[in-house]
Amino acid sequence: MSSIFSHAQDPSQDDGRQASDPLEPVVNTVRVPGPVSRAFAGFTDHTHLWWPLEKHGVYGAGSYVEFEENLILETADDGRTSIWGTLDDWQPPLSFHASWHPGTTALWSTELLVAFRAVGPETEVRVFHEGWEGAEDPVAAREAYVEAWPLILERFARFMGAGDSTDAVPSEDLS
Repeated sequence: MSSIFSHAQDPSQDDGRQASDPLEPVVNTVRVPGPVSRAFAGFTDHTHLWWPLEKHGVYGAGSYVEFEENLILETADDGRTSIWGTLDDWQPPLSFHASWHPGTTALWSTELLVAFRAVGPETEVRVFHEGWEGAEDPVAAREAYVEAWPLILERFARFMGAGDSTDAVPSEDLS
C-alpha cells in the first residue's frame, strides 16, 4: 500500500539509512597562533578579510561578509544582501551558535556552532555543523560542507598567521 503523503520515501530506493537516522555532524578543527580573544575577533570581526567568497559566497569575490547584530550577512558590491544565518547564542570570546543558510532561506537552515579554546600559546577553533535535516537536500548539503569547512578554516588559519603547513582537519583525525 502506498503512503497517502506525497513526500514519503519510496522503499525501493533504500540508501541503507533509515528515514529517522540523523546525518552525522561535520566537525573540523584548526589551531591558530595567539589567544582566544584574538582568534574570536579574527573570525567574527574580520570575516570579510579571509572568507573565500569567490567559492563560498552568494555574490562572489566582490562582496563583503560580516557579523551584524544577530545576523551573519553578505553584501554584494551593488548593495544586495543575503542573510547567511541568525545568531542565537553569542558567547565572546568562547563560542557562537547560529542557524545557517547561506544562499537559501531560514526555512532550509542547519545549525552551526563555532567554539574557541586555548591550547598553550594557540587557539583551537572547532566548527560543529549539524542539523542536516533542516537543509533542502540534507545529504548534498552535508557532502558540500565536508569539503568546504577544511578549506574555509585553512584560509582562516593563514589569515591568523598560521604557517602554510596548518591544515584544518576533521576532528576525528586529531589524536
